[in-house]
Amino acid sequence: MIDPRLAPYGAFLLRVALGVMFIAHAWLKLAVFTVPGFQGFLASLGLPTLLAWPIIAAELIGGIAILVGFWGRLAAVATLPVLVGALAVHAPNGWSFSVANGGWEYPAFLVVAAVVVALVGEGAFALRPTHFRLGGRVLSHEA
Repeated sequence: MIDPRLAPYGAFLLRVALGVMFIAHAWLKLAVFTVPGFQGFLASLGLPTLLAWPIIAAELIGGIAILVGFWGRLAAVATLPVLVGALAVHAPNGWSFSVANGGWEYPAFLVVAAVVVALVGEGAFALRPTHFRLGGRVLSHEA
């Protein structure tokens, strides 16, 4: 059973955690790994280095949109390719994220978190909640 009085605040906390995680990962790629370093990582995986900037932009812009609840459901869906890509990169390393090069447990959790934000909605305190129309009905969840 979902408690309709508290559910918007749970959705809000999940949205904030996911948004902060994306922003932190974008910052990590910019400030710690550096763009050339991240490009080198992509190249070591056999991926085009041109993907570095779109991935960083998706994490930063998507993270901000999710964090503040500006069409956060759509942003969560838009970031899924980045998360699924990270999951694919980490899957061969095993389950635990503490193994060398990180396992797939953390990226898998983030995929699920993004899907939950997309399904449940932005929750409380969203700047611009996403509204979907289904058969003439507006589907949204606002506190």
